Amino acid sequence: MLPSIKNLSRMALLILVTLLILSFYTPIAPAQSQITQSFRELLERSEKDKKGLTFYVKGQTISGIVVKIIGTDAVEVRNQTFSRSIIRLDSIDALAIN
Repeated sequence: MLPSIKNLSRMALLILVTLLILSFYTPIAPAQSQITQSFRELLERSEKDKKGLTFYVKGQTISGIVVKIIGTDAVEVRNQTFSRSIIRLDSIDALAIN
């Protein structure tokens, strides 16, 4: 016995929705890990060479030198204004180094 048109439509819709949902999740992980690696390289360079970085955090800019990378969650920074600032890595929108 062949399935009805109504059942085929439901199955097609379910398959389409599933594929659409999966398409949103796949490309994010590789791009995210590449960005994280690039951030880490700049943070380590600032710490090692004592080079200044500009952090772009939620519309604000913070300049400073990385004193210490704290695990995988945060970084300790110092500048002329503050001897110690902690910035969460997940709040950083962009980094710039000179």
